[in-house]
Amino acid sequence: MRIEIDNFDNYRKSCHAFIEREIVADHKIWEENGLVERTFWEKLGQSGLLGMGVSPEFGGLDQHDYRFAVILIEELIKAGVTVPGIVAHNDVVASYIFALCNTEQKKRWLPELCSGKQVVAIAVTEPSGGSNTADIKTIAKRQGDYYLVNGGKTYITNGIHADLIVVAVKTEEGQQGQGISLLVIERDMPGFTRGEPLKKIGWNGSDTAELFFHDCKVPITNLIGRENLGNYYFMSAMPRERLSISAVAVASAEHILQSTLEYVKERKAFNQPIGSFQYNRFILAQLDTEIKIARVYLDNAVALFNQGLFSLVDAARIKWWTTELQMKVADRCLQLHGGMGYMRDSIAGKNWLNSRAQTIYGGTSEVLQEIISKSMGL
Repeated sequence: MRIEIDNFDNYRKSCHAFIEREIVADHKIWEENGLVERTFWEKLGQSGLLGMGVSPEFGGLDQHDYRFAVILIEELIKAGVTVPGIVAHNDVVASYIFALCNTEQKKRWLPELCSGKQVVAIAVTEPSGGSNTADIKTIAKRQGDYYLVNGGKTYITNGIHADLIVVAVKTEEGQQGQGISLLVIERDMPGFTRGEPLKKIGWNGSDTAELFFHDCKVPITNLIGRENLGNYYFMSAMPRERLSISAVAVASAEHILQSTLEYVKERKAFNQPIGSFQYNRFILAQLDTEIKIARVYLDNAVALFNQGLFSLVDAARIKWWTTELQMKVADRCLQLHGGMGYMRDSIAGKNWLNSRAQTIYGGTSEVLQEIISKSMGL
């Protein structure tokens, strides 16, 4: 059943129905396996949940209002679904390919991405470093019509399932941040291998892997944009990625607070609901207020993004603020759940584990504060 996107309310209802029908029953198995079922991606594509911002000529729905992406994230979070794999495929990598690729490349890759017949990933982080692209050691040397790629990437979301991987490589020595290019490496290219799925402490319903390249032969037709401009492309695409992580953060904080409110009204200690104790009431009042501030902040950021006015510094600020708040909310709410919150299968326990990665990927909180402080002339 194809999802209708004629208005936000109908879209939310359709997302909710799809998630209940196609994800909820299988998600626990995915968490145990650390891997979603491959057929799941095609179901997403058939329902119109992939490539929403992509033009119809390439298989998308040509809907660029970012509020639709936020609605999908919110419904996934409410259902307790692992979101990074879907966001990476749908929001992060799709935006790179649609914005930066030439027409031939779009025709070659986007229809498969939008249909879910192929899964995509982006690979930047390496065993020796993450946030600083200047430290990239994966090398691509031009040899005629091909690049020979040598190196490795790690902690790559969708790394096991991915058929197409946007890989950051060094193509030229230069000043810090220069000489980086983006290559699309495909599943069956000789010299490309991947390790076993990595075992994470959270977000267990999506696969994460190490990738290895040994004299991997990549045709020059798989170069995205121009050679040596990869760092510029990262800077232009990073606001969208960080906005998506912020949307996850706010939705997660809202969800766990609501769940906690329900719990503290029922759970009793000393013959009264634990939510009635003054200390607990004040904690919840503080969290409720801070989450509402974060929601206003997110809504404003989405409006700026839709207008093309959302900057790299704006993205750093909101990603830092909302993910740190998410961790705080997750920790306080787990405490209020007591022993039950410490159980791996509890809502509070899962939320706490999933929240921890949010201040790490997409730029650590420390790196984001560096960006913010530099914008202040410090």
